[in-house]
Amino acid sequence: MTNANTKQYLEARLHQQPGSDSQSTWRYAVAGLSASLVGLGLARFSYTPLIPALIAAKWFSASDVVYLGAANLAGYLAGALAARAVAARIGAVRSLRAMMLLATLSFFASSAPVSFIWFFGWRFLSGLTGGIIMVLAASVILPHTSPARRGIVGGVIFAGVGLGVAASGTLVPLLLQQGLQQSWYGLGSLSAVLTLTNWWNWPADTRTDAAASHHAKQRQTSAAARALLIQYGLNAVALVPHMVFIVDFIARGLGQGIAAGSRYWVLYGLGAIVGPLVTGHLGDRSGFGPALRAAFLIEAAAVLLPTVSTAPVSLIVSSVVVGGLTPGIVPLVLGRIHELVPHPTEQQRATWSHATTSFALFQAAAAYGFSWIYANTGGDYLVLFGLGGAAVVLALAIDLGLALTMRKA
Repeated sequence: MTNANTKQYLEARLHQQPGSDSQSTWRYAVAGLSASLVGLGLARFSYTPLIPALIAAKWFSASDVVYLGAANLAGYLAGALAARAVAARIGAVRSLRAMMLLATLSFFASSAPVSFIWFFGWRFLSGLTGGIIMVLAASVILPHTSPARRGIVGGVIFAGVGLGVAASGTLVPLLLQQGLQQSWYGLGSLSAVLTLTNWWNWPADTRTDAAASHHAKQRQTSAAARALLIQYGLNAVALVPHMVFIVDFIARGLGQGIAAGSRYWVLYGLGAIVGPLVTGHLGDRSGFGPALRAAFLIEAAAVLLPTVSTAPVSLIVSSVVVGGLTPGIVPLVLGRIHELVPHPTEQQRATWSHATTSFALFQAAAAYGFSWIYANTGGDYLVLFGLGGAAVVLALAIDLGLALTMRKA
């Protein structure tokens, strides 16, 4: 083979259609699923079913426990802001591996109530891992995926969130039978296994081209893309009541006990497993814009449902639907960004980073704001569900208003 032919062959290999190696694509997707399971599904959501036990064991007061839950969301914001800088310094894949290790360590470090500051710090770091994983995992994997399968592959990646929720809701009550400290050990052991078994499943690390990053920053973001950042943030506000308070609402607010609260959390997790797969598929078929509007409408109804009825059927529907849309909105927003910012890839990554930051900022503000409201209303959970529903209604109104404005123009 001549040098010219060799060069042509190598260029063809480098520029071949992403996702042509199906086995590698799904191996990468499993790594992404494991990362979202550890950094989000376990590191964030396993705390929710532990809240009543932390209060009962007198590790912390009821108000302190809620603020500790919000610390994870503040860490998530910091992670979203730092993700691209960390990836530029040590590489995206190394960053993902490091965050999975740090999340694992946070479980073991949380196994003793050393002090409020100690626990707060580790809850913050566990949130940091989730923010970095959320920004980097999809951007590392989707370039290796064909456009026709990006919706479903994205759904697989973010289904890890639901698997973590379901796993924590199933395991935590069993682990609590052995003790609160043993529960943290069990979650840490599961996280360690997932981290090590997927250590080599990531694609080869690549450096982001500095020139491409510079040009991406210079490009103007469209009005629709800017509106999407706000909508995604409002969606984060809508998710906080279920994400932080639903188990405690059922266990203590309705007086049904920790076991009942954990069962609803498992339903939330089962919904979260299926949700991103369904929404990613619908986005591929109908377009991500219409699918996102439908998701906002359904989410509003599900978040507000407990304010109308606390019957078991209502709570089941609310838990499953909100659980499904917690990660299910993610592939829709990511797909919508690809529609609004068709090129270049680095601009898409930058916009996704901004969207994740918006989500984290709104979520952290809502978590602390709702914690304050909870403490100053004598534990009125229904006010929180009402505010969450109003937030996603506003997100839908912004989307519809922008669509009408652009149509008239």
